[in-house]
Amino acid sequence: MMRNLLIAGLLLGAIASVSAQTVLRVGDQKGNSQAVMEAAGVLKDVPYTIEWKEFPAAAPLLEALGAGAIDTGLVGDAPFTFAVAANVPVKAIGAIRQSGDGLAILVPRDSKIQSFEDLKGRKIATGRGSIGHQLILAALESRGWSTGDVQIVFLAPSDAKIAYTQGSVDAWSTWEPYVSQEEVLFQSRRVITSEGLTPGLSFQVASVDAIKNKRPRLEDFLRRLTAARAWSLNHVGAYAETWGRLMSIPPSVPLNWLSRARIHVAPIDDGVVAGEQKTIDLYFRSGLVKQQLNAADVVDRSFAAAIEKGAGP
Repeated sequence: MMRNLLIAGLLLGAIASVSAQTVLRVGDQKGNSQAVMEAAGVLKDVPYTIEWKEFPAAAPLLEALGAGAIDTGLVGDAPFTFAVAANVPVKAIGAIRQSGDGLAILVPRDSKIQSFEDLKGRKIATGRGSIGHQLILAALESRGWSTGDVQIVFLAPSDAKIAYTQGSVDAWSTWEPYVSQEEVLFQSRRVITSEGLTPGLSFQVASVDAIKNKRPRLEDFLRRLTAARAWSLNHVGAYAETWGRLMSIPPSVPLNWLSRARIHVAPIDDGVVAGEQKTIDLYFRSGLVKQQLNAADVVDRSFAAAIEKGAGP
């Protein structure tokens, strides 16, 4: 009897293990990877199950990854840096490059603020450790200011939107699609963008366990994501229409975003490593990261072939 129970238990364990290996748990943010992959039609023949989990920002996504709740996800370089500094077992396996126009500090249409200099002493909402936070730090440093020269109010995107709309903060440092939503629907103005200030990198990241145990699925996912982004570059109008329907947002918003963003997936190379080192160094100088990290240690270049395959000829 005991022997039969033991065999049954081993069989159930084996089935559960196989089942876990046929699932890739993917963290996503509003209107990003899942939206473009569905629009490009690259998810129709996936030979494993993708479990999508949406997060409002990168920080909770990385917390979920650190807790083993997801295997991979898309995050900005700034929150990724915070995560590796906090010893989250995560590595960047692919880079997402785009223009810096969509990372910006916004002010309301009727605000008297015309430049970043006018924000001295004012309240700026952003997410702690986000790329919006990174932009504020980089803008301050470029002017020789300290963090005390502005009042940074740390809020999640939904709360930042409320504070910004109600006027309890003077500006909002945020990213796409929030920037385009504010510009197109509410005529907000960008007083500064990240062009020339930050590397403009995002990363497809994965847990160390997933890299070890789910590599074929990660490679396939990266290949499909790369192909979807390549498709979107050549079908901006069609993708904007599809994205707008998926997100219940007027297509003029994604058209504004996607036309200038030129989002594409790139392999981890020397340029990407140098960009991530720039972010690490900024956070170290700002005292937000207590240890000096080596960017080469927190990336994994071995997924380059999958990305190049997805990019096509």
